[in-house]
Amino acid sequence: MQKNMGVADRVVRLIIAVIFAVLIALGTVKGALAWVLGILALILLGTSAVGYCGLYKVLGICTLKQEGGSTGEKPATT
Repeated sequence: MQKNMGVADRVVRLIIAVIFAVLIALGTVKGALAWVLGILALILLGTSAVGYCGLYKVLGICTLKQEGGSTGEKPATT
């Protein structure tokens, strides 16, 4: 499993997961919606922890910056 998520992406997922958890803990959401948000929070926490998103793989998305610059191009020599 090769990482395909950048730091900003992982932090955003973590923040969203915490928000979902707080909403559930405070009783703001209940029933089926609480279950759905709880499952989504767990998925977001898991993908954030490992730095890999299966959906990104399927869609060909990679938010991880490559070494040597964000474009991956070699610098020009004179």
